[in-house]
Formats: sequence, C-alpha cells, structure tokens
Amino acid sequence: MYEVDPQQVPSPAYVLEERLLRRNLELIRRVSRESGAQIILALKGFAMWRVFPLVYEYLTGATASSLHEARLIAEEMGCKAHTYAVAYRPDEFKDILRYSSHIVFNSAAQLERLRPQWESHQPAVSVGLRVNPEWSDVEVALYNPAAPGSRLGEPAYRCLDQLPEGVEGLHFHVLCESSSQSLERVLEAFEQRFGHLLPQLRWVNMGGGHLMTRKDYDVEHLIELLRRFRKKWQVEVILEPGSAIAWETGTLVGTVLDIHESHGIRTAILDVSFTAHMPDTLEMPYKPRVVGARLEPQAGDYAYRLGGVSCLAGDYMSAYGFDRPLQVGDRIVFEDMIHYTMVKTTTFNGVRHPDIALLHANGQLEVVRRFGYEDYKCRLS
Repeated sequence: MYEVDPQQVPSPAYVLEERLLRRNLELIRRVSRESGAQIILALKGFAMWRVFPLVYEYLTGATASSLHEARLIAEEMGCKAHTYAVAYRPDEFKDILRYSSHIVFNSAAQLERLRPQWESHQPAVSVGLRVNPEWSDVEVALYNPAAPGSRLGEPAYRCLDQLPEGVEGLHFHVLCESSSQSLERVLEAFEQRFGHLLPQLRWVNMGGGHLMTRKDYDVEHLIELLRRFRKKWQVEVILEPGSAIAWETGTLVGTVLDIHESHGIRTAILDVSFTAHMPDTLEMPYKPRVVGARLEPQAGDYAYRLGGVSCLAGDYMSAYGFDRPLQVGDRIVFEDMIHYTMVKTTTFNGVRHPDIALLHANGQLEVVRRFGYEDYKCRLS
C-alpha cells in the first residue's frame, strides 16, 4: 500500500503520501455529496498545514479547539473555523470570534457569560451548545466523552425546554474511530434526550470519530443515516472527523541504533520514541503495525522488542516477529502514523523530532520541515 522507499527517507521522519490522502478525501467528498452533510477537517487529529490547500479542494472547511488552531485554519486554509473549546479565555475570545464562522460553547453558563461579545460581533457568528447524549461505545475511559461525570457538554437534565436565545445549533462528540452503527445508536440517545430542542435548530454537529475511510466501514449505511436525520429534522448536519482524513496515509520511518539484550529479551533501540513521537500507542494503548514484521512472534521468528530512544522505562513496544535478525542501521517503518500522531508529539529528553516529509503523487519526496536544536530550546525558557 505504501509507496515510500525507507532507504530514501531521512531518519527519523514522518512521510505523508499524497496519493493516499487524496483517496481518503475523494471518499469523504462522496459521502458529503450523497448525504447532504457538511464534512470538515478536525485539526486536533490532523494539522499538517502544508497540505491544507489540497484538503480544501475536497472539504468545505475545518474545525478548531483553540485560538491557535482557528488562526491556522484562517491563514493556511483561507476560511473561517468552526470553533469549540472546553473553555474560552476572555483575553482570546475576541480573536477567536474574528477567525470563526461557528462558535460552540461547552456550557450554557459560559455562553451567557460571553454573550455580550458574541452578540455584538460583526459579522455575526453562528452559536451552538455542546450536549452530552450520555451514550458511547468507546471502551478506553481516557477517550470517552460520555463517561459518567464528563466535563464535556451539557447533560440532558441541565437543559431547558427552550434553547438559550440566539443558539442555532447543538454539538455532540462521543465517538472515537467508530462505526456507522455506533453513530446510529448515539443518534437514538441524542433524539431521546434532546429531540424536543431539534425543531428549534438550524444545524447539528455530530463531532468526530466517524472512521469512514476504514476498509470495513459501512459507508452506504452512514449516507442513509445522515439523509434520514436531515429529512426528519430539517437541519444542516456537520461532521468533523480527524482520523478519517489521514487514516493509513503515511508512515514513521526510524533506524535501529543498537541491539540490547537482558535476561533473554532482545530490544532493538530506535532513533524514535513512543512516548515523544507516538504517544497514542501508550495512551490508547495499541501496538502499531510495522512493515515486514508480525505483531506477535511465531515459531521460528526472530523476536525483538522495539525500544524508544528516551530514558522513560516504558518507552517500548512488546516483541514483534521478524524473518531475519535485525542489524544496527536497519530501517523500521511504522504504519499509519499521520493522524493523532504528529499533533501530539513532544521534545521530551531533547530527542530529535522526526522530519516531516511529503511523497507527491509524481513520486517526488519533499522534506517540508526539519527540526533542530532551536525548536527544542524555544519551547523552554
């Protein structure tokens, strides 16, 4: 699937493949056209602004969760953001309004507190309120916005019979790399708890987590589900996936620096770090696929743990199975390392941050960003 030659890539480096990104965007555009829903990019999942003009060829905009994301959308995509934040800083809110076409509040109290600013802003922004349907099939608590006591969105028991004056939309986000069947069950809970408010709305934002570019995703079911909802309630529907945009569009290329052995366990030490460069593998957690290796060693395999270069004791992945012994200098290619990866990296331990590269459709490899000492130093004081 991936066309990049790891020997031609500087190590370490993330490599986004334009051909694969366009493939995803073409499918997402079809879903948008056939369902009538507006689908926009969530920067929290994919913020490689070098390709924002390409993304904008297929999608109508993007969603932000902070002033910096909203500004990046305005400057690099050339449109205003759909902005939601758990809480808005009063000293930033004026600028957020300037960069936004839609503003979603996490609570009715915050909406009222900032009402004088958003009501008087010109041009007017479309205002929404985030609600909590209190249903989700996300199993990892760290990623479940509908968990009991969640701080994300207003639960049904706190909502009035009428929406606050000036509110045009409701927003929910309770999915994570989920199926269309999961969305159907969320909509049942959403309609049960908030259906009395829907006739008052102009739009409903169904958040992210719709992994429509995954091979086993039921795209036709999603299209029909969105069509039905729009027809039933006569509202505009907005989706803002992050993972789906950049799903399986690129890799992280690293190099074996050393082979460490202890009590019969061999660990290949790499020039990348799981905690610094692939934090989701430890947070989610999940074991990333490696080109040419089995996720679990089989009889006859050469088994190696893969160790990060940081000093964190847990900066490693359990053993993979290889067909041959690993050697210092071998390239290790981690699959599907573009979404929710680059956006969460750190410079922990001062380890070198991977380069960012783009493999163009014509086969040309372009290194679009290289990181050095100044990037590390300027994050500190």
